[in-house]
Formats: sequence, C-alpha cells, structure tokens
Amino acid sequence: MIYGNLTRDPELKALPSGIQVCNLSIATNRTWKDKNGKKNEDVEFHNVVAFGRQAETIAQYLRKGSALYVEGRLQTRSWETDGVKKYRTEIVAENTQFGPKSANIANSDENRPTPVVSKAEYAEDEINPDDIPF
Repeated sequence: MIYGNLTRDPELKALPSGIQVCNLSIATNRTWKDKNGKKNEDVEFHNVVAFGRQAETIAQYLRKGSALYVEGRLQTRSWETDGVKKYRTEIVAENTQFGPKSANIANSDENRPTPVVSKAEYAEDEINPDDIPF
C-alpha cells in the first residue's frame, strides 16, 4: 500500500490482446527528526502499472501531481538488451483510490471537456407508502 503524488502524466497503452495498460510513477515522502532534533525528509519513487478499466480511469482523470492511493503486489520483470540483463520492479495495482484534487491539477483541466450529466426527474405526485411492494 502506498499513497503519494504522480511524478508524470500516466501513459496509457494497449496490449496485443486489447487490454489497456497504464504506467505511472508515484513519489512518496517520509519526514523524521534525527537524534539532534533536525528535521529530515526522504522521497521514494515507485513504478506502478494498472490494467483494464482501472488503467483507463487513471489515464482519464489523473495528471502529474495528482494524489493516488494504491494497493497491489510487487512484481519484478527482467529482459535482455545488448547482452545486458535489466530488471524493473513495479507495483501491479489491484485497487486504487484517487486523492483530493489539487489547485494545480484543477487549472490544467480547464481545457478538458466537462462531462454531460443529466438531472434526475422526479414524479410530481405524492408517494403513497402502501404502494411500495416491500
């Protein structure tokens, strides 16, 4: 489980099977005081990959700086390039939750189209409790 901010815009791609894949990077911060009382701060960067509808939603609504909570599992992939074996450890997202929207992100969304939301229509007649079947 991690909670942090995206370090770059999510990248959405499709596998040959048609499944959507979203790659993103999240920074998490840690603050502590040493034995002298001096405040220290450390930042860790995490590679995250999401699949399917979750990948599409992340790519659609999040941008660099957006807050995101991720639950998932660690996975290490390896491949060989020019005879050199390379490794990448990433979090495969199983559950995500968006954090609060920051002012910087809100300003960058001004050019995005606003989704059309229709209002619910309610009956003008009074509802009789005896008409409810349960």
